[in-house]
Amino acid sequence: MPRPLSEQTIAVVKATVPALEVHGLALTRRMYERLFQNASIRDLFNQSHHGETGSQPKALAGAVLAYAQNIDNLGVLAGAVERIAQKHVGLNILPEHYPHVADALLGAIRDTLGEAATPEILAAWGEAYWFLADLLIGREGQIYAEHAAAPGGWNGWRDFVVAEKRRESEVITSLTLAPADGGALLRHRPGQYLTFWLDLPGGPPLKRNYSISSAPGGARYRISVKREPRGLASNWLHDTAQPGTRLKVAAPAGEFFLPERPQRPIVLLSGGVGQTPLLSMLHAVARDPAMPPARFIHGTLSGATHAL
Repeated sequence: MPRPLSEQTIAVVKATVPALEVHGLALTRRMYERLFQNASIRDLFNQSHHGETGSQPKALAGAVLAYAQNIDNLGVLAGAVERIAQKHVGLNILPEHYPHVADALLGAIRDTLGEAATPEILAAWGEAYWFLADLLIGREGQIYAEHAAAPGGWNGWRDFVVAEKRRESEVITSLTLAPADGGALLRHRPGQYLTFWLDLPGGPPLKRNYSISSAPGGARYRISVKREPRGLASNWLHDTAQPGTRLKVAAPAGEFFLPERPQRPIVLLSGGVGQTPLLSMLHAVARDPAMPPARFIHGTLSGATHAL
């Protein structure tokens, strides 16, 4: 555990809440502008979530505000910390990436707040950032170690081959993936996702997450991908990827999964392609007679879009 934040730092960070409520989005947009000047860092991010209409700067602005508001009660953010750590592991974020974010964040605070960004405020936010960063680095290290030690586990990017491709509906196609090295496969938790590094012609590498729609414990993974009208990755997977295509894949990650031994009846509710993580859960329930009763309720636009 990192050293607790000082009372002075807590007080100064909380005092910046009004400024974050007004300038938070401008601050995070500026932070990403500074961060993406480094091409190796930029390639870690899904660029479709950025720009004027992108959702990520707004999401980060909300997260920074919540962190400041709860800096004296960080227990309420435990779920968010786990979610971020799992996502970082999928993207292969490493400790050496964190100083780049620190520089971009503190630089954005200076750029956005101007003279109001006093040395005291910058020092407090520097301490607050590294407190959270150390928490994430520690948790991510645990997950990486678990992946490395587990049967079939791995860290970094592993080559997989598309073993089967199946059109499930007008908008969803499934890809079954086998390890290119023929080795064992890490057992995923039902509900987790895979992160893909996609090198498409004419552009930078893309990172995308797709939920595993198959049961845990098999020799292959299956993902079921919805075609998004403007989605570079989903359209490439639908139109170009074929049996034999090689894909770089990170180990399963994600904090949204079915507990091993639920204590109450299970209800699974999904709409559209949101069914994919729940199908993995449903398969897990169906294969284990010790599981409690389960109900799966799914909605979709029409029979033409009904998949799997």
